[in-house]
Amino acid sequence: MQDIDLLIAGGKALLLDEQNTHLDDSAIAIDKSNIIAIGRKNDLLEKYLAKKIIDASNSLIMPGFVNCHTHAAMTCFRGIADDLELMDWLNNYIFPAEAKNVNKNLAYWGTLLACAEMIKSGTTTFKDMYIFEDETARAAKDAGMRCLVGEVLFDFPSPNVKTPAEGLAYTRMLLEKWMDDPLVSIIVEPHALYTCSPPLLTEAKKLADEFNAPLGIHLLENKAERAQLQDKFDKGAVLFLKEIGFLDERFIAFHCVCLSEEDINLFAANHCKVVHNPASNMKLASGIAPVPDMIKGGVTVGLGTDGCASNNNLDMIKDMSLAAKLHKVARLDPTVMDAQTVVRMATIEGAKVLGMEKITGSLEVGKKADIIIIGLNKPHLTPLYNEYSHLVYAASGADVDTVIINGKIVMENRQLLTIDESEVMQKVREIALGVKKSLKK
Repeated sequence: MQDIDLLIAGGKALLLDEQNTHLDDSAIAIDKSNIIAIGRKNDLLEKYLAKKIIDASNSLIMPGFVNCHTHAAMTCFRGIADDLELMDWLNNYIFPAEAKNVNKNLAYWGTLLACAEMIKSGTTTFKDMYIFEDETARAAKDAGMRCLVGEVLFDFPSPNVKTPAEGLAYTRMLLEKWMDDPLVSIIVEPHALYTCSPPLLTEAKKLADEFNAPLGIHLLENKAERAQLQDKFDKGAVLFLKEIGFLDERFIAFHCVCLSEEDINLFAANHCKVVHNPASNMKLASGIAPVPDMIKGGVTVGLGTDGCASNNNLDMIKDMSLAAKLHKVARLDPTVMDAQTVVRMATIEGAKVLGMEKITGSLEVGKKADIIIIGLNKPHLTPLYNEYSHLVYAASGADVDTVIINGKIVMENRQLLTIDESEVMQKVREIALGVKKSLKK
C-alpha cells in the first residue's frame, strides 16, 4: 500500500471536469497538495494508507467555489450605505469612508474576516481588488486560502498611494514579492474607465504584459456609466479597450451589465473573460448582465459576490441561486442558466476566468486539492434527486462541513483551523467603532 497524507472516503463526488463526472461511494486520495487518485471507495482504501481518513458518507464532495470578484476588506463596511444608486453609493459614501478609515490594520483584519466567511461557505479561491493588497495577500496566506489579488489603481490618491505612478510601483512590488507563491498570485487592476486616464491604463497594461499577469477592471456596470464613457471616448467602451490593446486572454472584466452584441463578439474573438455579480447588480439596481448571450457567444463567465458593502455577504451558494433565478425571470424562460451551468460558473469556469484552470476548479488527478464537503443528511436537502439542483436551489453556505485548500484541512466539521474566529470578529468590531465615528463627521 502507498502511504499518503489524506483520503476522503464515501459520499457522492461531483468532479466538475469536462465530462461532468459523477461518482457514488467515491474516494479521493491526496498527498501533499495534490490529488493523486479518484475512484471508488473500496478500491482506494485497498491501495492507499492515509495518515488521516475523512468519512464523507451522506455528503457531497466537490471542488471549492471560486469567487471571481470581491473586495475582501470591505467586510469592515458591511451595511454602512445601503439602498443607494451606484455612483451615489460610491462617490458620496464608500470613497469618503475609505479615505478616512482604510489602513494596513483594516485591510488585514477585514480580509481575515472575509476569509473566515468565505471558507465557512465553501470558497477556496478568491480574486480581490482593494487597497493595501499586500495585507490582503498576507491575511489570505495566514488563512490558507488561494487568491489572486491586485491593488486598485486610480487617477487620484488612495489611502495607500498618492499618485498613479506610486500605485503602479506598489503593484510591481506585489508582482515581485509574491512571484511563485503556492497560494498567492497577483493581478494588475485599474479600477474603471471613469476613474483611470488612458496613460494610467496604458501603463497598467504594460506592467501586466511584462509579468504575464492578468489584467482586471470594472466595466459597464450600468447605463449611466455606458453613456458617460460614450461621451468621454466618442465610442463604445469595449471598442476603446480594443484600440488600446486591452482585449486578450488575460483580460478580466467585472460586471459587464451593458455589453452589446458587438461587445460580446469582441470579447469572444479576443478570449476575454467576464465576472457576473448578480447580487451586487440587483442591490444597486445596476441592471441584468446578458450572461446567457455571453455564454452562447463563447465568452468564459465566472461568478463573483462583489464586496460586502454591495452584496452584503460572500456566500457563493447564495449568488449561484440568484444567478440562476435572475435570468429566468428577466427572460421569462425557466430553461436559461440551468443549475449545472451555474455550478460550473462557480467552480471550473471561474478558475478559467482567473487563469487557474490547470490547478483548481475541478477534481482531477494532478490538480491541487481544493475540495469542499457538504453534508446532505439535513431536512432541506432530503430527498436528493439532482446534486446540481440542490446546490443552486436548496443548499446554503452553512451546509459546508469541511474545506481543504492546497491539500490542507482549513475547516473540519464547521470548525475553522487556520483562523481564530472570535479574535477576528472582535478586531473588526473595534475597527467598526472608528468607522462609525468617522461617518458622523
